[in-house]
Amino acid sequence: MRFRPTPDDVLAGMNDISAHLSRIESEGYTLIENAIEPALVDELNDALLELEHALNIVPGANTFEGHHTIRVYNLLAQHAVFQKVPVHPALLPIVESVLDEGCLVSSVSSVSIDPGETAQPLHADDTLYNLTRPHDAVVCNSMWALTDFTEENGATRIVPGSHRFPDKPEYGKHYDSIAAEMPKGSLLIWNGSLWHGGGANDSGSRRVGIAMNYCAGFLRQQENQQLGIPLEKVATFSDRLLQLAGFGTYKALIGHIDKQSPTRVLLDREDNFLNVWDLVGKES
Repeated sequence: MRFRPTPDDVLAGMNDISAHLSRIESEGYTLIENAIEPALVDELNDALLELEHALNIVPGANTFEGHHTIRVYNLLAQHAVFQKVPVHPALLPIVESVLDEGCLVSSVSSVSIDPGETAQPLHADDTLYNLTRPHDAVVCNSMWALTDFTEENGATRIVPGSHRFPDKPEYGKHYDSIAAEMPKGSLLIWNGSLWHGGGANDSGSRRVGIAMNYCAGFLRQQENQQLGIPLEKVATFSDRLLQLAGFGTYKALIGHIDKQSPTRVLLDREDNFLNVWDLVGKES
């Protein structure tokens, strides 16, 4: 089966956040066609090819990462253009509503599926947190379509409604799923409990995407943003991206350094941070 978006599926576009949230709540995912500016898509594609060659990236050696799939990890440390991804206005407001404004960048990586790749085992992105299912969303992830996503070239496969299942999928077992086909420049956004996986590429061309993943602010991130990104690069981040990358605090407490914000301690950037206990004291 394949998923071909209808006007009802695409809803009212990127501005109708409530409609997208309703779809994520009921089906576990939503899709926004043509959400990413064409010029940004081109920049991202060019940067990924440059990195693939400069870093001599080769396919993985396991069934999860794929034997014919190129993945570049830790993209915020690799090229300035990727700073535009976590804060994109078509995506971040939806993620903030699924989680909260204290959410974090969990990982930013590319997934380029080459011809001949087999389907990735279906999985849920929040599996390793080992929470009893179903549960409130603690992970909200997205796939950026930097090429057309079709069933033939490996479009992400999803099991609608599976974010409500009491179990996680058995690794490597076949389950009925649908292909989330979408044109270049679109976004697929899902609850991290949704069963999904990359599709098989039976076409003659590469399928390129960026996996932009977020987690709740009280969880440990997949990629260690604080240690994995050189501070000289972090210093170029916008204030919002700094918070998303974990250089702030969650609920004015979690992540502080000696009752100061990491941005002040590590980057000497002025802010108005007050520890939660100072805030409580001021209110009493």
